[in-house]
Order: sequence, then C-alpha cells, then structure tokens
Amino acid sequence: MLLRGALVLSLAGIGIAATCGAQTQPTPAAHDATLWPQPEWPFGAEPELEARITALMAGMSVEDKVGQLIQGDIASLTPEDVRRYRLGSVLAGGNSDPGGRYDASPAQWLALADAFYEASMDTSTGGHGIPILFGIDAVHGQSNVVGATLFPHNIGLGATRDADLMRRIGEITAVETRVTGMEWTFAPTVAVPRDDRWGRTYEGYSEAPEVVASFSAAMVEGLQGEVGSEAFLDGRHVASSVKHFLGDGGTRNGIDQGDTQVDEATLVRIHNAGYPPALEAGAQIVMASFNSWNGVKTTGNRHLLTDVLKARMNFGGFVVSDWNGHGQIPGCSNERCPQAFNAGLDMAMAPDSWKGMYDSTVAAVRAGTIPMARIDDAVRRVLRVKLRLGLFEAGRPSQRPLGGDYDLLGSPAHRAVAREAVRKSLVLLKNQGGVLPLDPRRHVLVAGDGADDVGKQSGGWTLNWQGRGTRRADFPNADSIFEGIERQVEAAGGTATLAVDGTYEARPDVAVVVFGEDPYAEFQGDVPTLAYKPGDDADLELIRRFEADGIPVVAVFLSGRPLWVNREINAADAFVAAWLPGSEGAGVADVLLRDAQGRVQHDFQGRLSFSWPRTAVQFENNVGQPGYDPQFAFGYGLTYADDGDLAPLPESPGITGPLAAPGVYFARGRASGGFSMRLLAGDGAQPVTSLPAASGDGHLRIEGMDHEAQEDAWRMRWSGEAGVALVADEPLDLTREANGDVMLVLHARRGGDAVPLSLTAGCGEGCGGTVEMQPLLARMPAGTWTRIGVPLKCLVRAGLDVARVRVPMQLETAGPLDLALSRVALGTQGEAEQVLDCSAD
Repeated sequence: MLLRGALVLSLAGIGIAATCGAQTQPTPAAHDATLWPQPEWPFGAEPELEARITALMAGMSVEDKVGQLIQGDIASLTPEDVRRYRLGSVLAGGNSDPGGRYDASPAQWLALADAFYEASMDTSTGGHGIPILFGIDAVHGQSNVVGATLFPHNIGLGATRDADLMRRIGEITAVETRVTGMEWTFAPTVAVPRDDRWGRTYEGYSEAPEVVASFSAAMVEGLQGEVGSEAFLDGRHVASSVKHFLGDGGTRNGIDQGDTQVDEATLVRIHNAGYPPALEAGAQIVMASFNSWNGVKTTGNRHLLTDVLKARMNFGGFVVSDWNGHGQIPGCSNERCPQAFNAGLDMAMAPDSWKGMYDSTVAAVRAGTIPMARIDDAVRRVLRVKLRLGLFEAGRPSQRPLGGDYDLLGSPAHRAVAREAVRKSLVLLKNQGGVLPLDPRRHVLVAGDGADDVGKQSGGWTLNWQGRGTRRADFPNADSIFEGIERQVEAAGGTATLAVDGTYEARPDVAVVVFGEDPYAEFQGDVPTLAYKPGDDADLELIRRFEADGIPVVAVFLSGRPLWVNREINAADAFVAAWLPGSEGAGVADVLLRDAQGRVQHDFQGRLSFSWPRTAVQFENNVGQPGYDPQFAFGYGLTYADDGDLAPLPESPGITGPLAAPGVYFARGRASGGFSMRLLAGDGAQPVTSLPAASGDGHLRIEGMDHEAQEDAWRMRWSGEAGVALVADEPLDLTREANGDVMLVLHARRGGDAVPLSLTAGCGEGCGGTVEMQPLLARMPAGTWTRIGVPLKCLVRAGLDVARVRVPMQLETAGPLDLALSRVALGTQGEAEQVLDCSAD
C-alpha cells in the first residue's frame, strides 16, 4: 500500500522519537540484610538425601544440569523435547491445555502428565532418569480443570479471617491437583495490595500485612502437609510456591509488573509479611516477581534473592521466575539471562523461550559467565524438592494414590467446604430497614448478568487465564447464584424467577440483582480509577427501575476489589460484597434466605479485608495510613443484629471527564479518551471529528451505524486506496501484554467480499509491524458481527516495538471493501472468535 508509513511519518511533528534508548539498571541504594527477619527453616541435616543428590549429580553433564533449571510450557514443547533436553520441569500456563482446549477433560490432563513423566524417565538415548516436576496455577482450587471445586478468590477468603478454613482449602486443592497429575501449584499469593487499581488485587488476602501473615502458613501446610508428619509432600499433597517475591502489591500507581518505590524497612514490614510464616511451614518454592524494587527488577536482584531470602531468611528450597520474567532484566532477553541465575534464580520459567534459554545457559556455564558452583547449588535445590516429593519412586502420575480418581473432583465434601467459604466471605455493607434475611416463601426475582453465570462469579484464572469465554456446561459441579436461590426458595414453597434484564409479568416481592466486574487476570485488570464500569450505567439503571416500581432490591456485587459504587449502594435496599465466590453460588443463598420455618440459616460473618473507597480516586486506601478516611473501614461488616440503615452516600466520584476501561481504544462510536481516529488518503491525514466523513478523493467514506445502540459503530466503505488509523496521544508500552499472549481484538462486520486488507501498528518513523487481514476477513461470515483477534506477537514478529506504540491500529486497502467496526480493544484468546495465525509467516 502506498499509504503505509504515511501516518507514522506525520507523527514526527508531534514529538515521537524514532528510536528508543537502551534500558539501564539504576544504581541500587545501600542495602541492609539485618533489617530482615530470620525465620527457622524447618529441615535439619538430611545426610541421606544430600548423599543421594551428590551421587546423582556426579554423573550429570553440564547439559543435564542446565536442563533441570529450565521450565517450558506445555503449549510450546512436547514430551519428546523433555526426553531430548532432559528438562526439569513443565508448566501449564493459564491458556495452555491438552490439545489446546480450555475444556480438556481430566483424563486428558492426566494422560499428558503421564507422557511428560515417561519422557523424563526415558534413558534409552542416554542421560539420567530424573522425574519431571509439573506446575500449574491451582490458585483457587484446581481451577484449570473442568469439574474441579472452585473456591472464592483470595480477596474473599481474607474477609473470612479463618486460618483453619485456609488449611482445609489447601488440602482439597492439593487432592484435586494430584487427581489430574500435577505435583506443584503456583500458590499461595501472599502479596499485600496497597493500590486497588492493581489487576491482581483479588489475589491478595488483604491490604493488612498481619492478615496475610496469618493465612500464609495455613495455606502452605494445607497444600504440602505438615513438616515432620507422614503426610508431608505425600501423594495427597503438592509442592507450594509462595509468590511473588517481592513487593508485587506495592507498585507505583498499581501498575502490574511496575516499580515498588519504598525503603527497605517498609518492604520488610509490609510486603515481606507473608514469607516468614510460609518458610517456617516448609514452603518448597518461592516465585520471584515481575516487579522492580526502586528501579531494580527483583528477578535479577541478588540482594533480595540471595542475601535476604536464601542467606538471611534461611530458605532452602528453590527460586523460580515468573513467565519470562528473566527477560525483563536489563541486558537480558527471554532466551538469554545469565544475570538471573547469578542473582540467585534457580529455575527459569521460560514458557515459549525454553530452547533458547537452555542453549544460552549451557553456553554461559561453559564460558564461565555462570559459575559451576552456582549451577550446582541450583540443581541441588531442585533435586531436594523432587526427592522430598518422592517422585523418583512414585511412578507415573496415573499410578499414584489419587491419579485418575475423578470422583474427587468437585466431590460433595469438597464443595461443602467451598460453600462454607462463600458464606463466611460475604460482607454486608447495607441493610436498610432490615430487608435481609429474605423470606423464601415469597416471590423472588433474580436479575443481573451475574445471576446465572458461574464463569463471571468465579473470575479470572478459571479454565483459562482471563476466565472468559466459558459456558455453563464447563461447570458440571457448580451452582450459579440463581440456582442456589431457586433451589431453596422452591423447597420452602416460594417461587424464584430468573430475568437477567429485570423484566417481569407477575410483580415480585423482592429483587436480587447480581452484577459486577467481568473476569480478568493480571495486567488486563489494571484500571485507571476505582469507578465501576465508567460510562456504562446499565446495572445502576436496572436497580433504579426496581426502586421506581417500589420493589425492594438486594444488590449482590461481584468484584475483585473494592470499587466506587455509591450510586448503586444508595439505590439498593441491601448491598452485599460477594467478591468472586467460585463454584458454590448456593453459599450466597444460605446467608440471604431464611429457612422454611422463618429462621436465620447463616448470619453474615465477613469483614472487609480491604478498605472501601469514598471516591473513585481513593486508590491507596489502607488502614494505618495518614489521613485514612474510607467509605467503609477495614474490618467493617454488618450482621443481622446490627442496625443496617445507611444515610445516602455522596454520588460524586471525584473525577471529571470521560473515562474508558483500560485497553479499550474505540467503543460506542468514538475513540476512547487519549486516542483519536484519523482518515488517511492521498491528500494526507485528517482527524475524524464527526460523521459522516470522507477523504478528499472520495476513496473512503465513513458513516455511523447501529450495532448494539444507536450509531455505536462506524461503517467504512473503500472505493480506492485509503486508510483509517487509531492514534494514541502518548506512546503506549505494551511489553507486558505482548509477553502475556494478548491480542488486538476488533469487533467487526464484513459487508462484501474479503479483499486484501493490511493492519499496521506503528511506533514511530520507520518502526512498525504490518499483517495481512484477508485470511481473517474470509473466515468472517458476511453480514455478521465477529470478534477477530490479531496477536501482539504477530505484530512484534513483523517489526513492532511494543514498548512505544503510537498507532495501535491502521487499516488500509485499495478497495472495494465494506467493513464496519464497533470496538477495538486489547483482549485474549477467549474473546476472539477468529484469530490471525502468523505461525507460518
């Protein structure tokens, strides 16, 4: 296309540099290891174990040793790769499943675990048979597997203040993980979130370090068993990796993988709180964090990993990095990073970069860049964990005590514990006039898009990374919130009706409205403010409609963090913070409803473990901070004995101007704040400020079009060479997103033939990546709205520097083409119906 690069050239006039300077690692401040605690590592001398390791290592080559220190992802390697390179570990990332299916069966998971184990033990081509260690994010139950018990996410568990419950949850998670063949979970998260805009807030138990500390040992002991007991790391338990070391919950502005800018004493007092109890409980693994501490990446921070964690805090297990986290260290790449091993990393999680990481590490050891003594220490640490797990004697995962016992997945006993956790996690914020508990003998209407959606109530890290795109059939052992209410109401002689949109023919006695955040994980969940769904008042309007009809409303709010919802709280008669309860929606009914005789079944027990904001800009809102002034304080939570009346709350969010969800660039017929749309043609680039619009030569005409609302989409019709571009006011850094398998998702409709169409993402003069979209267009049914995805990795391969993106999307063709567009946003695999395949490019 002749236009390609025209817009990029025009950006030079608005101050975008053509080159990006090399990243440098700041000079660290003086460190003091004596500030840190000295927990007691619960393992004394183990001469037999150490002698066994020494004998094994004596026959290992450099390649054998390095293989033990590399972990690849099941989507990027095969059992044959494990057999050839003698890799020490594999993981299943959030979007990695047997056969590439998010809904793979438990039997398929177990068969895959067997295949990797057999490959690791096959010595027919030489080497040593050292069993593979299979890790997975079983973070709220074995949440990757269909049918598993799904517990509330940690933010809800923190509201229970029940450490014994944590221990039982850990035990059940370990059992269900073993059923499907894995022996290592990447849990628990012991972050102390301090800015609720952080997309991983729900993975933290509390903003208060003492609450986190009270839970960490219990969860580790539940997962692993108690040190010194016969149950420790037996066939019913798994290895635990405490994460993320260190400061992940304290990054500036709540930016995931960002910089935690605190002094060392604060790092120790707040962010390290969960680690000493976990280490004293015998946690075998610690995961190094993506984030930096005062400008230095923790994955490459020798002071933290070696001087503090291993020396001062006596940690004798091994340290693993997070997903390609080593590649973020200055001077490193995903395929090469001797600095990380020299800093104290023992195993590199190199999901899709494992081959390059293996080759470069072998070369670095042979060159002396990584001392052999450091490699030997790392290998010894990994082998200790494998021996403690008994993997050398365990046999294939399917032959172990729980392997293939699928009746344990979502068993009634396990679900009962999860349901108890839901009951104890609910926090009552308002109960005007004592509307709760409800009489189940009446007519109850249940509304809202969260009422009958197990995926939404379970949140991220549920069957896939972001927890999106699931179906009801994916949760055979679960109850939605409506299903739990319906069962109890009908058993008591009342009637329960589901009407997501709130419509009704027979007037209900009460409406339960279940609504809240859509699922997200990690940086996809970072938000600019704590305003709930800015620009979208559908849930508020639903509540107000019942209010206008004189129908009492009980609001059940699903969220991964406290959010500013003052208007919704005011409009509802009762307001319940339900967090992300998981598979047991019936636990909500247990508390909201009386029994058939009119007695209270279960009272509210939950207390806020995160302070609730007074405004949408009260980001850092933590108990004990100067000027602490929340809407609902840490520890708040009503019971049925309390006066639940609440005076109207202020309805000004404290922010002005339009807001959009992060990662949404174009929606509802206009570019989001901080972006603009420009029309490109032979007569140059011109901003599109109103519709209809057309290029001077008439090659491209744009008009408004109705999709889900009036003129919420653009219809673009090409008759000749022209283009349209989405431009950011400031450069975007999409490094995290590209590393995390994020894609640009366009909600589009093709009106005619699928002609050649290019999509370019630009990063300055001479910098950008272009992919051809015709294959995607051809797979779109003409006249049908379809979500199409372009992986950022495809654009990187084409030349895009994702650290400085100025043009997220530039569409060009010579026409004729009829293409409509209603939304452009970042998304993941589950959100796109058709995805561009650039693997063969």
